[in-house]
Amino acid sequence: MQRPLPAIYLCAIAALVGLLAGCATPPPASDPEALAEYRATNDPAEPFNRAMFDVHQAIDSAILRPLNGAYRWLPAPVRHSVSSVLNNLRTPVVLLNDMLQGEPVRAGDTLGRFVINTTLGLGGIFDVAESRFGVPVHYEDFGQTLATFGVAEGPFLFLPILGPSNLRDLAGLGVDTAAQPLTWFGQGLAVDLLAGVRGGASMLDTRDYYFDFIDDINRTSLDPYAAMRNARRQARAAAIANRDAVGHQPPSR
Repeated sequence: MQRPLPAIYLCAIAALVGLLAGCATPPPASDPEALAEYRATNDPAEPFNRAMFDVHQAIDSAILRPLNGAYRWLPAPVRHSVSSVLNNLRTPVVLLNDMLQGEPVRAGDTLGRFVINTTLGLGGIFDVAESRFGVPVHYEDFGQTLATFGVAEGPFLFLPILGPSNLRDLAGLGVDTAAQPLTWFGQGLAVDLLAGVRGGASMLDTRDYYFDFIDDINRTSLDPYAAMRNARRQARAAAIANRDAVGHQPPSR
């Protein structure tokens, strides 16, 4: 029996609210340069997104960054093992999207990494596939798959905790969540506890990956929201083009 997906429903509701919220007023047609920039930015719900960014910044400052700071007291090898286990657990979704995108070589790498790291790497605690066999991790999600199918990204959205995204990637997140084996394990305290532990670990791991990047933007940028929006769109474009082969672009978890 499939477990419910309240987080995905929440994302969909938030996205809908964002689209229905007050939108940024496009420049007049008499100013073609400003109009072209507005279209390139692809952020028609900017007032809503900036408000959500402010909410996220408050949550990050009060909760996420302090938790991340405490997490960083753990030795680096321990944190690397957490990332490795999470990567191993994500393998079924990555493999599915490799195949949907018609990438047999990357699919073979994904399957090979899973077998090696699950056995020799003790469930993914050690990334033996990369350290011993030179097969690096790569990420694929259904948002990227939709992009390869020619689906437009849709308007930019910023949601608290989840961070920067767009309609295409939110839809992809729903499919990826439904495709996770854990989603189909049924209900019960043990399953819910495991899902909660995994979700919390994923949040800490992702926040840790971006620790210096976020600090640099908040410290040096005149407009942190715009800087994060641009960086995210560039990173997603690189991931869709498979320029993340060595794992430089972690997914939204």
